[in-house]
Amino acid sequence: MSARKAGGIKETVRTLVYAIAIALFVRTFAYEPFNIPSGSMKPTLLVGDYLFVSKFAYGYSKYSLPLSLPLFSGRIFSSMPERGDVAVFKLPTDNKTDYIKRIVGLPGDRLQMIDGVLHINGEAAALEAVGAFVDDMAGRQIAIDKYGETLPDTDRQHFILDLTDRGRLDNTGVFEVPADHVFAMGDNRDNSLDSRTDAVGYIPVENLIGRAEIMMFSVNGTARIWEPWKWPWAIRYDRIFKRII
Repeated sequence: MSARKAGGIKETVRTLVYAIAIALFVRTFAYEPFNIPSGSMKPTLLVGDYLFVSKFAYGYSKYSLPLSLPLFSGRIFSSMPERGDVAVFKLPTDNKTDYIKRIVGLPGDRLQMIDGVLHINGEAAALEAVGAFVDDMAGRQIAIDKYGETLPDTDRQHFILDLTDRGRLDNTGVFEVPADHVFAMGDNRDNSLDSRTDAVGYIPVENLIGRAEIMMFSVNGTARIWEPWKWPWAIRYDRIFKRII
C-alpha cells in the first residue's frame, strides 16, 4: 500500500471519528431527534412526525446520556418545565420507554378531571370550540370535537381532542403531584395512556429528557421506502419546521 493511500484511509477514519463524536455531543447536550409512533398527542403531533427535542431545556440527568449511563444521579443545570410544555420522558414504570406528553401539573398541584374538563388547583382549564378534527379510526373517518385549551396560570393556547366527556378518564379523583415530579397528559384526551393511569403515574423530574421544540419532517404513511414515486405525496409539507406549542 502506498504512503499516499494509507494517509487517505487515515484521514477518512479520522473524519468519521470526528463526525461521530460531534453527533454524540449534539445528541447528548443539545438536540435529539424523535419520531411519533402513536396518536396520543393528536392534533398537536401526528403519527409520522419527526421532531427535535431540546436536551438543555430542563438540564441533564442520566437519561440524557446514551444508553442512560448511570454516571450521576438527579439533574444538573436543572430547570423546571413550564405548564403546557410538550416533553419527552422515560416511562417511570420501566425507565426505558420514551413517552411524549404535555406537562399540565407541577410539584404541589392538585389536578382533577370533571366531565372531561381538566381542573388545576380548583380552576377549570378554559376551552374554546374550534371545529372538528377528522381522524381515521379502524378504517373509518371520524369527526372528533377539537378545542383550544388554555391552562390556568398560562396564556398559551394549544389544541386538544375530546371524543366524549364520559370516558373512563374523564372523571377522576384528585391527583396531588409530589415534590420533584410532574403530571403529563396527552392532547388526545380519550386515547392517551398518561399520568391519569397507574401505567404512567407521576413522572420524576429526573426522567425528563427534553422539551419538544420543532418539527423537522412529517410523512403520512402512504409511501413505503421502496416506493420513491409516491414520496412527494406522502410528505406533509405544511408541518415541516413547524414550531411545537
